[in-house]
Amino acid sequence: MNATAEPPALSPLVATLAPMPASPSSRDFVPPPSGRAAPGEARLGRPEGTSRIAASTAPRTSNARRMLLVLVALVVLLVRPTREHVAAAELLGRFANPKSEVTTVDVTEVVVPSARGDVRAKLYAPKGKTGLPGVVLVHGVHYRGIDESRLMRFATALADTGVVVLTPEIVELSDYHVDPRSIDTVGASLVMLAERTGRERVGLMGMSFGGGIALLTAARPEHRDRVGFVVAVGAHDDLARTLRFFATSTIGLPDGSLRAQKAHDYGAMVLVYNRVEDFFPAPDREEARLALRAWLQEKRDIAREHAKRTSPASNAKLEEIFTTDLAGLRPEMLRIVKAHEGEDTGVSPHGHLGGLRAPVYLLHGADDSVIPSSETLWLAKDVPAGLLRQAVVSPAIRHVEVEGDPTFEQQWELLHFMGEVLGEAARL
Repeated sequence: MNATAEPPALSPLVATLAPMPASPSSRDFVPPPSGRAAPGEARLGRPEGTSRIAASTAPRTSNARRMLLVLVALVVLLVRPTREHVAAAELLGRFANPKSEVTTVDVTEVVVPSARGDVRAKLYAPKGKTGLPGVVLVHGVHYRGIDESRLMRFATALADTGVVVLTPEIVELSDYHVDPRSIDTVGASLVMLAERTGRERVGLMGMSFGGGIALLTAARPEHRDRVGFVVAVGAHDDLARTLRFFATSTIGLPDGSLRAQKAHDYGAMVLVYNRVEDFFPAPDREEARLALRAWLQEKRDIAREHAKRTSPASNAKLEEIFTTDLAGLRPEMLRIVKAHEGEDTGVSPHGHLGGLRAPVYLLHGADDSVIPSSETLWLAKDVPAGLLRQAVVSPAIRHVEVEGDPTFEQQWELLHFMGEVLGEAARL
């Protein structure tokens, strides 16, 4: 489910350059109607305070996705007839369909006052309704930011369930940087939405690297009292570990084991963009940076014009970045990642979530090649005891976008997850 899986929106380095004991959940998991795990679905141990972590490797096809959501909704009506679960089925169905149209939501441009200046934002509000709860939705790394079509579609679908949604423009994420300054922008957005909705607290949801920023915001003493719940979709736990994945296509699991998984080449490109000074000589750095930015913004001709203004060696390296799988650059990337691994850049939730006070929901695509799903397993260990409500790893999404034709049980799992999130919003 995302709203910001973009040409795969990947993340970066900062501008400078990231089996627990079981305990009862505060909200028990509702099992799929069959009472069985989906074919090929492995159940991992339940971490403290959560309903479960589920990881699935069931195969995906591509046809009756929306019909299955309808069927799941019918089962919900028979098994657990809550408004939130029915609304979740509608939300997922609308988001899964790029052609869906919602005419019951007003979308307006607003300004969020912050210590760093005014922040551009969009407000999604159900027409003719007042006294509704609010959710701040943080986009991932993508140059279109709050104007990215999938983010707008998800925000609209979420608002149509009876929630006021605010999407602030996080300028660092829009420029492919994960930066601690984004935390205060999100914090200012919480204040504005709480005042607008007349509530003490609002929900907070982050997509991709925006999910890590959302968790960090919710853990900050100056912001946490405004957060009623936090949802992280496809988020990172440790930025350095994610960057190592970009360089090596190997993921590290919480049990200490390693697993090979092909990283999306886009991630490697963003890594280079964030560390231009490590890859290019001083005279070429500015043009190289402009070339990489233009390429990430899908301006291919402009990118090559900037590349031509660099030295022959740098031009050749840029062309390799533009057109190959970067195999020749990966040893250099790994060397640079290792050189920065010990730095605490303030953008990794790992080791910084002790201040959380709100319930936490984690969702990740099983085959995510941008931020590997192992990062959600790490996050599940880092969330303080008793706060983790659900942590789901599912093949029903890719990074943060609904994909494929999941099994009935996987559909149920996604619907239950979103139903519980909407329930949290209703209780604000």
